[in-house]
Amino acid sequence: MSRLPDFEAWAIFAKVAEMGAFARAAAELGLSKATVSKAVGRLETRMGATLFHRTSRRLALTESGRSALERANRILAEGEALEAEAAAQSTEPRGMVRLAAPMSFGLRHVAPILPEFLSRFPQITLDLSLSDERVDLVAEGFDLGVRIGKLPDSSLLARRLCGVKLALVGAPAYFDKHGTPQHPRDLVWHRALTYTYALTPNTWRFEHRTLGEQLVSVTGLLKVNNSDAMLPTLKAGMGLALLPEFLVWPELADGSLSAVMSDWQSMEIGLHLVSPPGRSRPARVRVLSDFLAEHLTSAAWARDD
Repeated sequence: MSRLPDFEAWAIFAKVAEMGAFARAAAELGLSKATVSKAVGRLETRMGATLFHRTSRRLALTESGRSALERANRILAEGEALEAEAAAQSTEPRGMVRLAAPMSFGLRHVAPILPEFLSRFPQITLDLSLSDERVDLVAEGFDLGVRIGKLPDSSLLARRLCGVKLALVGAPAYFDKHGTPQHPRDLVWHRALTYTYALTPNTWRFEHRTLGEQLVSVTGLLKVNNSDAMLPTLKAGMGLALLPEFLVWPELADGSLSAVMSDWQSMEIGLHLVSPPGRSRPARVRVLSDFLAEHLTSAAWARDD
């Protein structure tokens, strides 16, 4: 098996030729004079030729040294350029990041903050995929995913950002017509809008601080695989729904929807960032993760853990 070229020694040789002395080259490189001398000696042994004429007063290149110097300078220059480029990449993240997020959450809360991120990190490009189906990050090549709910056990790395409350909501017109439920058992008489990807779409769970836990089966008037799709029917006063506050925060603020049964809390879910297993992530992925965490945890609907 052939040996690799001694690139370090050739770079040292080029620096010695530039500085005109072993001692000055050693000082420039932060090495001992003995280390510099040994590196040049290794090259001379490999080549079977002397690279420098050495006297007590001066150092001069031999014919072999002059022949080798141009290529040695290129080795030194390429090494310096490579390290400079690597350092620049580590200080200025660059490259593609593939991000997966649920459809409604991505449209409402991720997409609006991306212009700021792309302005802050102009060397990064994003591939954003929105779907309410749970994608396989590893199999589909995603760097980062937004997950809402309880995470199943997996090998993915998870970063919990905040809690998200589920609220029982409906239009004021609906409650005027059908009454306002006071207890989970009242819901069996109401018309529900349900979400396909919920763990139990037609069974809602509530908890009271003194009365304990209640499970109730609801009758679905409309079942959808994207929560935004139920909002027109919900706001038209045709049913009620159990939805995360991040989805209906504006409607709760402007009064077009009302939250009821506040004494009964549904399960609080979590907002997470997940990434494929592995100890290290590129800087471009880390800065996106930190950016999303910074902005999403400061939202009005985010629950402080």
